[in-house]
Amino acid sequence: MRNDKENIIVTLSFEFALEIINYSEAIKKMNRFEMASQIFRSGTSIGANIREAQNAESKADFIHKFKIAAKEVDELNYCLALCKHSEFYPTPSEELFQKLQSIHLIISKIISSSKRT
Repeated sequence: MRNDKENIIVTLSFEFALEIINYSEAIKKMNRFEMASQIFRSGTSIGANIREAQNAESKADFIHKFKIAAKEVDELNYCLALCKHSEFYPTPSEELFQKLQSIHLIISKIISSSKRT
């Protein structure tokens, strides 16, 4: 299923992962290693699963990989919300939440349109 032309969700998720790496490093500098690690894993896993979907063996496999990415979005959103509302973590930027929401909407659209075809 691989298509080597520009793919907006692959690009967005890669750029977002770079921002998540920066945010998790800021948390790590505060010696909050567990949360930093969790945010790093879920935030970079979104793009990794989207990238894997580009090499899916079937449409079902493609959808499955995107569903995993959607779960990682939900997990990351929860962790970022915890950071936002806790006095012990740096508040994530509103832009980070907006980018995550954009990625979530695109993933949801890809899943729903892939099921229809």
